[in-house]
Amino acid sequence: MNTLIGLVIISIGSMGQSSSYVPINKIKDWSWENFWLVQGVFAWLVFPLLGAFLANSFSELINIYTSNSSAALQSIGYGVLWGIGGLTFGLSMRYLGIALGQSVSLGTCAAFGTLIPAILAGDDLFSPKGLILLLAVAVTLVGIAVVGYAGSLRSQQMSEEDRKKAIKDFALKKGLLIALLAGVMSACFNLGLTAGIPIKEFSIAAGASELFAQNPVTLLVTMGGFLTNFVYCVYMNRKNKTSGEIFRSSHPVLVNNLLFCALAGLLWYSQFFGLGMGQSFFEPESVMMAFSWSILMALNVIFSNVWGIILKEWIGAGKKAIVFLALGMVILIISLVIPNLF
Repeated sequence: MNTLIGLVIISIGSMGQSSSYVPINKIKDWSWENFWLVQGVFAWLVFPLLGAFLANSFSELINIYTSNSSAALQSIGYGVLWGIGGLTFGLSMRYLGIALGQSVSLGTCAAFGTLIPAILAGDDLFSPKGLILLLAVAVTLVGIAVVGYAGSLRSQQMSEEDRKKAIKDFALKKGLLIALLAGVMSACFNLGLTAGIPIKEFSIAAGASELFAQNPVTLLVTMGGFLTNFVYCVYMNRKNKTSGEIFRSSHPVLVNNLLFCALAGLLWYSQFFGLGMGQSFFEPESVMMAFSWSILMALNVIFSNVWGIILKEWIGAGKKAIVFLALGMVILIISLVIPNLF
């Protein structure tokens, strides 16, 4: 029962993350680097900070971080690397298209983000527990690959003109290398959470509820990611001469954009807020706990494609593409329950 509650909570958070790109479409008159940075302030600083305050007071957080400075710096460092993953994720889709780019990037992220922490923790991947974990990750990768194949079938139904618009810079070798880099770097978020386990334990010792005890660690990782994105967005501001764009906006546009950036940031952050809460319902040394990162990635793929269906992105894709999309989503759902079948 506790495991089911945990899965439901992670699912709600994933649903929020998959919905975060909807408000972004409502942003007006701002260049990419400006709206990305503003929504990042909310997603990576404001809401993670509020989440951390649900666990501990400001003075307690300072004490927790200073008492575990090595773990704190590691979490921030992994966050910086994760930020690189977020930036290159977009490039992978530019060179490979959404279907192949997401499949390679998210598949790599799921595998590395799940297996590397297990290896670093000294887990034997050839023990019964380790083999179940490997099986669950393998099924997740198959599900993501099938969904990616469905996406490639959909692209085949597009006109040549639309296909060139969608993947005008197609480059297989370059795209695969970037997608692999994006996946590995994105997996660093979970490595940052793992490095911050001492902080989580210290947070609980300071009186935090286990439901929110991971939030102080999440804040450190997202701070690192913000640093990476801030540097890149400032660089793009200077390159494109868009530095004063936000302040030149009319009052209605500014209010509109700030509100939708805040909503996008809140929805994006909900995936990791939900992950921390959901994990509190899993046994600490269980396969479900080790597999929880892949669970989040699988759910992100599922709900992203649900939104694709709602927004009619799959209309005209063809029966075969829809069948493989449904099959891939079923496989991903099966992967969620594999750790509880043994």
